Amino acid sequence: MRAVKIAALQLALIFLIVLPVHALNVEVASFKLANGMQVVVIPNNRAPVVTHMVWYRVGSADEVSGKSGLAHFLEHLMFKGTTKHPPGEFDRFIDINGGEGNAFTTRDYTAYFQRIASDRLALMMELEADRMQNLVLTDENVLPELSVVREERRERTDNDPSALLSEQIDAAMYTAHPYGKPVIGWMSEVAKLTREDAMAFYRAHYTPANAVLVVAGDVTPEQVKVLAEKYYGVLKNTFTPEPRLRTAEPDPIASRRVTLVDARAASPVMQRSYLAPSYATANGREALALDLLADILGNGTQSRLYKTLVVDQKIAAHAAAWYSGDQLDSGTFGVYGAPNPGADVGKVEAAIDVILADVLTNGVTQKELDRVRNQAIAERVYTLDNQAALARMAGVALTTGLSARSIFDRDIDIEKVTLDDIRQAAEKYIVLKRSVTGILLPETQTQN
Repeated sequence: MRAVKIAALQLALIFLIVLPVHALNVEVASFKLANGMQVVVIPNNRAPVVTHMVWYRVGSADEVSGKSGLAHFLEHLMFKGTTKHPPGEFDRFIDINGGEGNAFTTRDYTAYFQRIASDRLALMMELEADRMQNLVLTDENVLPELSVVREERRERTDNDPSALLSEQIDAAMYTAHPYGKPVIGWMSEVAKLTREDAMAFYRAHYTPANAVLVVAGDVTPEQVKVLAEKYYGVLKNTFTPEPRLRTAEPDPIASRRVTLVDARAASPVMQRSYLAPSYATANGREALALDLLADILGNGTQSRLYKTLVVDQKIAAHAAAWYSGDQLDSGTFGVYGAPNPGADVGKVEAAIDVILADVLTNGVTQKELDRVRNQAIAERVYTLDNQAALARMAGVALTTGLSARSIFDRDIDIEKVTLDDIRQAAEKYIVLKRSVTGILLPETQTQN
């Protein structure tokens, strides 16, 4: 009898593993306020906590020429106070109510968020709505913050050879599109930013119709609607948002290569990025196929790059691949390798090229596809425990041309990806002329 029960249990487990599951079957409510502000609510009552986020459809790619870093600079300045709430009061209210908050800027959006007890949601809305239209900036609070931003650039980019390499790869990748400039800006341009620049950017992009409110946590759509109409719905638009028109990146015709020699580099690194579509611009299942291919190639110890370069050939200390598809206009597919101490970075690059060539010739296996597909769905299940992650997923989608529902239903589409989808995506985008290869070398080394 025990053997029969065990066999039955094993059969049930096998059935559960192969049965398609809708991982993020979450409730999503959305509506628009009369002023055009979009609102998304993701109820999750696992804890009496709420994540409140306001997203603006503006990022570094929307800056005018010569003003790189302005979107990020304004993000810092949004904490400098309003006519109603003086400098420091925003953060003080969050702290005394046991919450946490911050902001971030990318190429396509700027977002402000707080995570706090759900009965403090009204306070967060009042504070955020106030600074949407009543920001007060003076040279006394702008100029010191400019110094902070410049120091942030030194710390995160200028003092990090790997970050400098990535920045140079992006600059070489985009010959026309504004994704080629860093979000934090070029130091030569950041240093010249002014209070007038910040206020002009604020007036040109911060208004309800250009914003998305995302609330996830211990709330109902009805509660959020009442509060949103009270605090955000009364705001008047200061301008009518226009479509974001950016210079299209020409189809690449030549591979590019950059080499950075830096005495601060601990070891050589090889990194290559291919211009690829984003989820918003891809055809059919291309983006999903590239996402899964990146996992097959370089996510974890079972990936091809790791097993070949690190375990079998023992020429690399690290090897990985990734797909970045959460952008409005385009994405990137990348591979990375760091040789073992004393090893040649050229051999690592050559080994990666062999693996990529094999994928283009022979494709990937069904076993590999099934493995990374199950991992992807499992990771999405874990996301259910993170209301902030759910809110962020919705915000990214709505500011990059997608719907919140489409991103939560993505695991349904993951189930549909085939070996042929991956083969076609690889053949179309993993092409050398679409790439920039970056090599980081310590000052004492030269590449063979």
